[in-house]
Amino acid sequence: MMAFVAPPLSCHPLPTPNTKHSLHSIFTPKPKASLSFCATQTHQRESLASPHNSLSQPNLLQEINNLCDSGNLSEALTLLQADSRNAISSLQQKKDAMGALLQACGRHKDVETGRKVHDLVSASTQFTNDFVLNTRIITMYSVCGSPSDSRLVFDGLQRKNLFQWNALVSGYARNELYGDAIDVFIELISVTVFKPDNFTFPCLIKACGGLLDVGLGRVIHGMAVKMGFMSDVFVGNALIAMYGKCGSIEDAVRVFDLMPERNLVSWNSMICGYSENGFSQQCYSLLRKILEGEESLVPDVATLVTILPLCAGKGEVNMGMVIHGVAVKLGLNQELMVNNALMDMYSKCGYLAEAQVLFDKNDKKNVVSWNSIIGGYSREGDVWGTFDLFRKMQMEEEKVKVNEVTVLNVLPACLEESELLSLKKLHGYSFRHGFLYDELVANAFVAAYAKCGSLTSAEQVFHGIETKTVSSWNAVIGGYAQNGDPKKALDLYLQMKYSGLDPDWFSIGSLLLACAHLKLLQHGRQIHGFVLRDGLETDSFIGISLLSFYIQCGKLSSARVLFDRMEAKSRVSWNAMITGYTQSGLPDEAFDLFRQMLSDETLPCEIATMSVFEACSQLSSLRLGKELHCFALKAHLTEDLFVGCSLIDMYAKSGCIEESHRVFDWLVKKDVPSWNVIIAGYGVHGHGSKALELFGEMVSLGQKPDGFTFIGVLTACSHAGLVKEGLKYFNQMQSLYGIDPKLEHYACVVDMLGRAGQLEEALNLIHGMPEEPDTRMWSSLLSSCRVHNNLDMGQKISEKLIELEPEKAESYVLLSNLYAASGKWDDVGRVRRRMKEMGLQKDAGHSWIEVGGQVYSFVAGDTSLPESGEIKKMWSRLEEKISKFGYRPNTGSVLHELEEEEEKIEILRGHSEKLAISFGLLKMSKGATLRICKNLRICVDCHNAAKLISKVVEREIVVRDNKRFHHFKHGLCSCGDYW
Repeated sequence: MMAFVAPPLSCHPLPTPNTKHSLHSIFTPKPKASLSFCATQTHQRESLASPHNSLSQPNLLQEINNLCDSGNLSEALTLLQADSRNAISSLQQKKDAMGALLQACGRHKDVETGRKVHDLVSASTQFTNDFVLNTRIITMYSVCGSPSDSRLVFDGLQRKNLFQWNALVSGYARNELYGDAIDVFIELISVTVFKPDNFTFPCLIKACGGLLDVGLGRVIHGMAVKMGFMSDVFVGNALIAMYGKCGSIEDAVRVFDLMPERNLVSWNSMICGYSENGFSQQCYSLLRKILEGEESLVPDVATLVTILPLCAGKGEVNMGMVIHGVAVKLGLNQELMVNNALMDMYSKCGYLAEAQVLFDKNDKKNVVSWNSIIGGYSREGDVWGTFDLFRKMQMEEEKVKVNEVTVLNVLPACLEESELLSLKKLHGYSFRHGFLYDELVANAFVAAYAKCGSLTSAEQVFHGIETKTVSSWNAVIGGYAQNGDPKKALDLYLQMKYSGLDPDWFSIGSLLLACAHLKLLQHGRQIHGFVLRDGLETDSFIGISLLSFYIQCGKLSSARVLFDRMEAKSRVSWNAMITGYTQSGLPDEAFDLFRQMLSDETLPCEIATMSVFEACSQLSSLRLGKELHCFALKAHLTEDLFVGCSLIDMYAKSGCIEESHRVFDWLVKKDVPSWNVIIAGYGVHGHGSKALELFGEMVSLGQKPDGFTFIGVLTACSHAGLVKEGLKYFNQMQSLYGIDPKLEHYACVVDMLGRAGQLEEALNLIHGMPEEPDTRMWSSLLSSCRVHNNLDMGQKISEKLIELEPEKAESYVLLSNLYAASGKWDDVGRVRRRMKEMGLQKDAGHSWIEVGGQVYSFVAGDTSLPESGEIKKMWSRLEEKISKFGYRPNTGSVLHELEEEEEKIEILRGHSEKLAISFGLLKMSKGATLRICKNLRICVDCHNAAKLISKVVEREIVVRDNKRFHHFKHGLCSCGDYW
């Protein structure tokens, strides 16, 4: 009898993708192919075994099958019960009918009817110990999601055969109880005489894949080899799937290549393995081989729905379109799973119109179809479109019901402060329909409220969660850490610890973020100690969080030590460290690390490239910038809009506004940030009219200006003295474009009025602002008071400035310069003595120039350089030449009390920009443009001298001071002497 019983085949690898992420999967519902195949195989073997073939007496079995096929399981049970009472049919026919009904209960997940059939079998003396029916009962319970009942049946059996052991192993594997499946297998080989067969191994291998235990998988693989099962296609397919899930793609390929027989499931499993490990080209190559007729196979639904998510994840819409064409050619595009996968691919690649067409043409929409299209609109930030679809889905309630995934897909559309009302409506709907009992949904609402700025609502949702897990705490801690209240995040962490829960990697990341915001270096170091004690430092996410924490706290040396200790440096860690150096004003270190990244054969991505472009901007290193531009072109990074904006900014800040505009013209798509960068570039170069012309062009092309656009426009007006135009655009911000002016916009207007000498108007604007002015605004106005020699206003402003920032040297220097310009040397002495008492020191004038790819720095009055003698001789020759064109040293630029005029002139000769110009003329080829940067505002004397030098040496000199660019050419400056 045992030889004729068919084993359960449900554990054979299905041609479907990994269902580990089933919540977000587009592949649900799963196909029923494996179950029906199992039934067919079992029925065939039983038919061969039966002396009374069911074809001779079809009545009961045929009626039961007809009822099961139509889904009338209760009626089928009633018929079976009546037949049992009246003893109408033969024993074999009753047995076949019971087996058929048990299989149908599994297919329809009808465990209650299955229990009643189980009771019928148990009550029958003829069938209570029947191997076939008991195997069917074990399988029925596991298919219905009740493996504990399967175990009870198994344990209650007086006699067991291998197929019942297989059914139990299969049931545990099917229900993702992989550890239990392994335990049963160990029990099988330890306490029985049975040997595992070609039905046992696929289930067991699947369990190894589920546990991601490649070591155990290799042990089972070795057993299969020794027992001679490697020729079995199902065992081979299971091994490919297991190795793919465990990330051992080389082992999967080896099994695939050595298989003596392969079917379509083998190819699909290999494609799935490549897909799970991100090898898109290999996936496409395998599909190509199938299409070329390799092994006479034709792609099926599973093939396509395995590859399409890879296209979606990689944004490879062109390949997705090719697969769409294949689906149409094979007639698979009408399959619901394929249609859903195509729709998901198009929406994730940003092709919503194509996704919408597929959705509209689909007559068999299920919940996955609706969730996919809603998710597409939500990701694009189309709030109206998302909620319109959500409402339409609710109207289709008889056909399809909203579920938790639907709510999770709608939520991304509600993550802006302006969408708080929409979020509350969705919250109310979810509450009424019981979706908040789902932990993922509740946590997502906590995070969404935090991102919308409603931290109180976030905490209310959190407190409404009955059983709070670590994920729940993470949601609220992360919400506070990322959205403005890091101290509260730390308090909540302590509450979480008090509740008995230990933090995970996400908790630690949120805590480090909170410490970074609050600059709590000591607290962050304590968390680092906890990480080290628990051996979590090797976790890549925690490593990056620690790196970012030290960088934001200004501890670049600690960050670098941590970075250097990382064994496997990801591109994210390289990006973080390079960006940290750039943001901390250490461009040389950023360049060195970028070069090391290249030498380590780690290909920089857009973020690292943008950071190094910023480093070029800080150094005004045009040559390095051009080299990096060439690298970005070869690496195809310039197609990225953010990299394009960085390029425009780099050339503008390196003094090449023409090259900056050329890059802007090359952009295929010009978005608002790219317009902002080019407008700001022209602004700092003093080309106010050109900046305003570009602004007009931007608006005429339908681009909507934002707050950053107006900062660029107002800065341009300020540097060009276009006061009337600047006030016009400032007023239009709110009236025409609906943008409320922020502190930065008021600062631009104050600077513009101050430069123009309209000091009272600037002061009135400050007093009428809705916000309190910051120190930068007062500093700007104080600087204007010095330029226009308004001592009374300057003294009042300096008092406010020193009150706000008593420890800042710049405030005292501005006041000292104001007194010096008015000849009040006693007051100058008093201010300087106070600075000395407080330990404050004025920044020395510092200029630098790039020559031959190397940056040379000069400090005012420095004579210690090897080239100092040559530089002095060069300046003497220049001074002699420009004196013939009217140059006279402007000793008013010397803010020191000196009696001798010659002493003042000698100080002027040592100004850092003069040293840099002289050095550049000594070292650079004739006619080459000199590009000099200075950390302070260029003085009147150096400005006058540079104009005349450009004339006598017949070359352009570009000076970038701490405010703007000056292009000196033919004896004139681009600023028109307005700076």
